Amino acid sequence: MARHLPPLNALRAFEAAARLASFTKAATELHVTQAAISHQVKSLEAQLGIGLFRRGTRRLTLTEAGAELLPALKDALDLMDDALRVVQRRHSRRRGTSKAGLLVVSTLDSVAAKWLVPRLGKFRAAYPDIELRLSTTNRLVDLAREDIDVAIRYGSGDYVGLHADFLMSETLFPVCSPKLLDAGPPLMKPSDLAHHTLLHDDMPTTWAAWLEAAGVPELGRHLTGHAFEQSGLVVQAAVSGQGIALGRSALVIDDLTSGALVRPFALALPSPHAYYMVCEDHRRDEPKIVAFREFVLSEAMSTLAQSSSLGSPSKR
Repeated sequence: MARHLPPLNALRAFEAAARLASFTKAATELHVTQAAISHQVKSLEAQLGIGLFRRGTRRLTLTEAGAELLPALKDALDLMDDALRVVQRRHSRRRGTSKAGLLVVSTLDSVAAKWLVPRLGKFRAAYPDIELRLSTTNRLVDLAREDIDVAIRYGSGDYVGLHADFLMSETLFPVCSPKLLDAGPPLMKPSDLAHHTLLHDDMPTTWAAWLEAAGVPELGRHLTGHAFEQSGLVVQAAVSGQGIALGRSALVIDDLTSGALVRPFALALPSPHAYYMVCEDHRRDEPKIVAFREFVLSEAMSTLAQSSSLGSPSKR
């Protein structure tokens, strides 16, 4: 069926003017003159046979018809833009015209700061022709729509439509600065935690689970202390001596190795989640993705080996 649509320029002019409530701002966004925006909108109104704006002396407002049209048109233009970006990116890769050396990696802020970034020097040394760009966010990114090549995720490994490589599991256990142990109060048994500040992220239930396993569930029923949105900040607070953190082994391994943190207790709980590297399935064999996969798998194995070779918990 033939579509009888107004010109795309007229639709874009209306959407921008309606969204910004200004012909002037729309003209700036679309890199045309204000007169051109006004002309395109009038042309659209003439073709539809209805008014879309009420034009006041100082104010531009939508009519009922304009307000009804805006959200649907905005969604349609966004879908068109997404489709064009995806097709352009995929086919330019096949033709070899994309920046083959650019690798965009997405991961959590905490994973980037406490695990990945300290190891990236090795990747750059091994693959100098690959330009790595790191994008950190706590939301689940859409690899296809957001120009992300690979992501390191912390979860169950069930990522529909993506290829996932298992990197490493982890355990949870208390950690603190050795200076805090020296200053006291003593930490000889789990019940001594009642005399210390407990540091936690936005999942305090993990502390409650460890305290229950340690035989002091009452300490976890009304958990107080300092809360941080990101796990990396929890670790940093522990390093600076602000309290006891429930460390995630992958995020505290470097600080334990350097002596910035110590383990006051041996008990460790297995985490229900693990780390995975994910990418779009049809891209899993791209050379730059293969290179990064081999790198993070090697570093994950090294991290697990470090974890198993750490000394016994410290007592002061």
